[in-house]
Amino acid sequence: MDDPKPLDCLIIGGGPAGLTAAIYLARFHMDILVVDGGKSRASWIPCTHNHAGYPDGINGKELLQRMRDQACKYGAKVVTEHVTKLDRDDESGLFTATWGSGCVTARTVLLATGVTNRKPPMDEELHDEALAKGLIRYCPICDGYEVTDKKVGVIGSGSHGVAEALFIRSYTADVTLIAPDKAMKVKTEDREKLDAAGIVCVDGPAQAAAISNEFIVVDTAEGHHTFDSVYPALGSDTHTQLGEMVGAKLAEDGCFLCDDHQRTSVAGLYAAGDVVHGLDQISHAMGEGGVAATTIRNDLCAEQPRWREAPEVVEEAEEGV
Repeated sequence: MDDPKPLDCLIIGGGPAGLTAAIYLARFHMDILVVDGGKSRASWIPCTHNHAGYPDGINGKELLQRMRDQACKYGAKVVTEHVTKLDRDDESGLFTATWGSGCVTARTVLLATGVTNRKPPMDEELHDEALAKGLIRYCPICDGYEVTDKKVGVIGSGSHGVAEALFIRSYTADVTLIAPDKAMKVKTEDREKLDAAGIVCVDGPAQAAAISNEFIVVDTAEGHHTFDSVYPALGSDTHTQLGEMVGAKLAEDGCFLCDDHQRTSVAGLYAAGDVVHGLDQISHAMGEGGVAATTIRNDLCAEQPRWREAPEVVEEAEEGV
């Protein structure tokens, strides 16, 4: 950290996008650092069966640790910190990132800061236990298969809640949409879609009250409801604050506005993963991480070519000399 020479790239975020980029950049012989706050959504996953190459599934924390180990094997450095400030010097184009125990300067920055799902109203420990048991799930694209023919509750309203309930309906006939607040708020056309799909609507407020090894109980204005799994469809918060500090533009959906090569509107600033509009999936985030890393390498080399020096030859002394 005391080295005055700026990094080639600072990666903020150690989820699938950031760590994939780290693997690529380290193997490009770039001088990089990953600063990770340790809150990747992937770490929430008890076992994903949707990740190619793991037919028996893999735990999210284990997957992230394997990716981190792979990046470090090739020379990447990873620190567990939360970056609180990002500055850019207009004259030099260099970035300075600051966190609790220090700061670092870099020629480029990759933001892989992701999003955070909004949790349903319930005790934190109860939530984490339910998540580990598959009683609460956040991504029907990832794990809808696991609720096939089971009893499923969706906490949400509006177009987002309706869309999620309809998506899950393709896995099971028993779907209930529960309003997070007092009354269900859906458009007439959405109500018709729900009725046509046989999805039951229940007024809230919804409160997850108890769990066992096999089911979760949700309290509503209409009494207790027991489900095999519950999907909160309450939206998410996108972590764009650091990019906004240096003037990065956002798209209408609140994600970073990027070109096809993961460049933001700020020179030298890139973004990948859930913080960019797209399919919020590990595979998609990894793909964007690879694209971003390759773009960063090519952009830096366009400014200053990186020619590999021939290894120094050390001649062995002859015997007897």
